[in-house]
Amino acid sequence: MDKKLLDILVCPVSGAAVTLADQDTLTRLNARVESGQARYADDSPVDAPLEAALVTADRHTAYRVDDGIPVMLPERGIDLSSHA
Repeated sequence: MDKKLLDILVCPVSGAAVTLADQDTLTRLNARVESGQARYADDSPVDAPLEAALVTADRHTAYRVDDGIPVMLPERGIDLSSHA
């Protein structure tokens, strides 16, 4: 992902800075997706594994990155509080 884009992206809910998730975070998050425990902010299940994600500085929320495009919609934030 482009460094310049990362520098300007922020969480649409909290305004917190975001960074690219490391492999350990992705692995743990995808394990939650597979077990049906990962949910979006709108309470719908995360139904597909993540190839990449942006994580807020406070590590409370992740946003998926699909085909290099960040999905930064408030309702598509994924709660990380139970795993990060």
